[in-house]
Amino acid sequence: MEISGVISAIVIGIVIGLLGRLVVPGRQRIGVLWTILVGIAAAFVGTGVAVAFDVADTKGVDWIELAIQIGLAALGVAALDRAKARR
Repeated sequence: MEISGVISAIVIGIVIGLLGRLVVPGRQRIGVLWTILVGIAAAFVGTGVAVAFDVADTKGVDWIELAIQIGLAALGVAALDRAKARR
């Protein structure tokens, strides 16, 4: 993977993290940095899952891959929020 691919993955990860945070109902007690990190991780893992299910490369926008990434980001945000609430 080239540096431009990594940078674009980070930018996409930021957007994915913010969208994942919007999907989770209520107020989250995690910061923006955690949201961004969850989004970046969800973008990478979601792409891997999409490749595994052979839905990563479609004609046009990869809506299924995007939905997987947002779903993983929402799970990550909810898990971090729940862990932070227990402290």
